[in-house]
Amino acid sequence: MPFDYPVESKMKFLINILVAIAVSVTCSVASSAETHSWYVAPTGDDFNPGTLEKPFASVQHAQEFANPGDTVFIRGGVYKLQESQIASRKGIFARIIVLNKSGLPDQPITYRAYENEKPIFDCSDVKPSDLRVTVFYVSGSWLRFIGLDITAVQVTIENHTQSICVESQGSHNTFERLSLHDSQAIGIYHVRGSHNLFYRCDAWNNWDVVSENGKGENVDGFGCHSTKGSVGNVFRECRAWFNSDDGFDCISAHEVVTFENCWAAYNGYSPHFEPLANGNGFKVGGYGSHAASDLPKLIPRHVVRDCLAVRNKSSGFYANHHPGGCDWIANRAYRNGSNFNMQGRLIDNRTETPGYGHKLHSNLSYGSRNDLRNIDVAKCELIGNIFADEEKFIDQDFVSLNERAVTQERTVDGLLPKCQLLQRIDNLKSSTNP
Repeated sequence: MPFDYPVESKMKFLINILVAIAVSVTCSVASSAETHSWYVAPTGDDFNPGTLEKPFASVQHAQEFANPGDTVFIRGGVYKLQESQIASRKGIFARIIVLNKSGLPDQPITYRAYENEKPIFDCSDVKPSDLRVTVFYVSGSWLRFIGLDITAVQVTIENHTQSICVESQGSHNTFERLSLHDSQAIGIYHVRGSHNLFYRCDAWNNWDVVSENGKGENVDGFGCHSTKGSVGNVFRECRAWFNSDDGFDCISAHEVVTFENCWAAYNGYSPHFEPLANGNGFKVGGYGSHAASDLPKLIPRHVVRDCLAVRNKSSGFYANHHPGGCDWIANRAYRNGSNFNMQGRLIDNRTETPGYGHKLHSNLSYGSRNDLRNIDVAKCELIGNIFADEEKFIDQDFVSLNERAVTQERTVDGLLPKCQLLQRIDNLKSSTNP
């Protein structure tokens, strides 16, 4: 919503605000359990009362009226965001849509696409000088986001930086069926807050060509870097492909992060397979160059279960110098630089060592020169894994090696496409198929 309205519009604005407030108050008086629906559309006007017939123009404005249990329906079409709509400029951050109003445990506030329409938030015109751009900054709790599309997020800083499609800073929120693509920004970036579910979201074709060397070294599909006490965060049935850095990344996380039935493909490459940044499918754990005193007292055991990594530039599943073990259960890796790389560090976070303390159960690896590397087998638990260097496969041992199925469209309900990649014909020792 622009900050400066024409003088002649102010009376119209006040009248419609009073009408909207009257509707809201009437609803709440009539029944404490009664909820209200608000509407936003590309052709709307923030002077409107926010009804289906007269919708608002912006999600930011709709938040002012949404109460616990309410739903903000976002109509399909392109929302061409402008710099005048930036809701918060603080330090080096420009946050376009700031959602800090919370729902309640049994009455979340929902922001969702209307019926089967597709609302697209286009950020190509938002280029604030020397500021990091975040499109949706979510610090409220008990919120739901369903069916939104974010694209063309920009970077304007030439040195170390990052822009973000969705920044998560709240708790008990659900992010479902979000499409985060063709931007210079990270898809979803979670920092603090507990018990968030990132469900059936896709991040693809994201690459920062402006900052540093243009390799896009900070552009992951999904990042979860949870602070102390930020527990219970789960990524389920999400996909990341052709992101310039990593698909899924939880470096520096102080609490356990769980990845379930997620797919990562072609990360570290451009869509033309130009090599770009790191290129791990799942980069799980590690603390970079932090001093040992900055590490959590209890190193978290991240969980990667029923996931699929295909042709990522570096590793499919990567422990990233984690000073402890993680759980890798029933995952499948195909044609990655290394399929499973358990590189570890001692608790001093300086001394490199083969990975230790890991549980690898029922994983399958095929099509790479390195099935499993940098691991201290004697200090890990390996049960029921099927690696090509131990059991000699040929292509005909599998139902399909078709990679293209990994990036096909989801169903209307957001279900992953059917994919028989790496499903063994005899099904012996096979894990849950993605």
